[in-house]
Amino acid sequence: MKQGLFLFLLVITTLSVRAQELQQMEDELKPLAYAILNEDQFLDRFKADSAFTRGLVKALRTPHSFRYRFDSLITISQQYAPDSSFRIFTWQIQMEDMNHFRQKGAIQMRTNDGSLKLIPLFDASKFTEAPFDSVRTNQNWIGAVYYNIIQTTYNNRKYYTLFGYDENDARSSRKWMEVMTFDANGNPQFGGRYFNYREDDIKPKQPAFRFCLEYKKDANAKLNYDPELNMIVMAHLVSEEGDNKKKHTLVPYGTFEGFKWLGGKWVHQADITQVNPDGRVNPDQTRRKQ
Repeated sequence: MKQGLFLFLLVITTLSVRAQELQQMEDELKPLAYAILNEDQFLDRFKADSAFTRGLVKALRTPHSFRYRFDSLITISQQYAPDSSFRIFTWQIQMEDMNHFRQKGAIQMRTNDGSLKLIPLFDASKFTEAPFDSVRTNQNWIGAVYYNIIQTTYNNRKYYTLFGYDENDARSSRKWMEVMTFDANGNPQFGGRYFNYREDDIKPKQPAFRFCLEYKKDANAKLNYDPELNMIVMAHLVSEEGDNKKKHTLVPYGTFEGFKWLGGKWVHQADITQVNPDGRVNPDQTRRKQ
């Protein structure tokens, strides 16, 4: 009885000490995270990014760090998988020319013994002209700052759909959507033939292994999962110049389309035409074009 109480108090004390250590490291990371996004000079942003990356890895090496949320790092995205099997850290750094951005990231896997299993993500966007054409690994990831993760299943396999933002360049922004799975060795696989839609001048050409919505800078086009509808909702885009091939001229039209998870794929749903006053889609007005 006394031994059990002693062990319980020892565990509580250990966890408390670790939480205090992580809090101290988070306080050290906070100004670095801010500097990555806000410093005027690229060299200062680069130095902050390097120091932040080293500091984050050091913090995550703390046993059982997976449950610790770095909530004060508001310029760093942290997204937990719905089943809490992993979380993804992502952030971006503005490059030297001030017109392009590079994304950084890492996946922290949950482990039974609390040890660190960290998978770094290396943005290869700059080195490809065909970002839609293949399944990718963490070594040639198409970078994005993730703002949501949803989980679906098909034939007893788990699929994680990632939603990410990319500042892209001076004229347009991008929102990415792709399905991530894990192979037999626990390595992430980004993308696949999971999107069923008809081609047009706005959507990526088929076969598309990931989906992208590119639009005019600061136009804020919606692309996210709506739990009330149980579907992905996406803004209809139109060109201000009447040419949908000019991505930097595309802006939201005020209506919506989307995707439903059917048979292991995201199947396009057209004409979600009415929204509530708060901007949310009205489920009663959702219909699929036949």
